[in-house]
Amino acid sequence: MGKKNWIEFDNQEKKSEETAKLDTFKKRSKINISKQKKGKKGKTITLIKGLGTEDEILLKALLKKIKVFCGTGGTLINRNIQLQGDMVSKSIEFLRKEGFHNL
Repeated sequence: MGKKNWIEFDNQEKKSEETAKLDTFKKRSKINISKQKKGKKGKTITLIKGLGTEDEILLKALLKKIKVFCGTGGTLINRNIQLQGDMVSKSIEFLRKEGFHNL
């Protein structure tokens, strides 16, 4: 059987582009991760400050990855990442996997 209408894609180019984008973060800057109770009826949120970049597109890409890893919702406010729930340990684990060491 022949491969009719079959196209193979190489994802290596896209992976290298993503790693190049994440390398633009200042990974040596001090990152503060804390949990707070505020907002709607005192719900707990996890606040991640000091990621060391001004580029909102990179922060949104990192936010999407961390939301998928933690399995929760979140938002980007004033270049700070807010995650729903107590996700301090999971966010530390994720950021260490991404190469951030100064937590």
